[in-house]
Amino acid sequence: MPHTRPQWITRPETGSDVAGVRAVHLAAFPTPLEADLVDALRADRAWIDGLSVVVTDVDDVPVGHALLTRCHIDATPALCLAPVAVRPELQRSGAGSAAVRAVLRAARDKGERYVVVLGHPAYYPRFGFTRASAHGVGVTFDVPDEALMALALDEAHALPSGTIRYAEPFGV
Repeated sequence: MPHTRPQWITRPETGSDVAGVRAVHLAAFPTPLEADLVDALRADRAWIDGLSVVVTDVDDVPVGHALLTRCHIDATPALCLAPVAVRPELQRSGAGSAAVRAVLRAARDKGERYVVVLGHPAYYPRFGFTRASAHGVGVTFDVPDEALMALALDEAHALPSGTIRYAEPFGV
């Protein structure tokens, strides 16, 4: 019998999800840094309602999360995809991909144009991300070139070149 992946339920985060989202990040990462970052971003002006997406189980408990917050490429508004997390026992189940696709769709629906991510170069290209340096997009700190990626959500608007300015809670 072929193995079937679960059909993940994705939806915008609500106030009742805050503790569950924190629990996902605490489980997924070795330190509380990402969980603390989400909490700090939630209180920051970079937060955009509707661009924090949870993946839930059948009981509506968050098991995955993807977050987009405001950043800029020079003066141009863009979004930063970070962090993305899935409970360890559900990693490689499609939950993370479901969260990323849902949050990118929500951003597109809001008329957003650009997204940047600093992440695993083998993972994010499946969503359309390409090497940021190929578009003249960079950062002011050292990162592996292949790990910094960017995406234009609307093909009618090419990625601008420039330096990414992150929200203050990122500390860069």
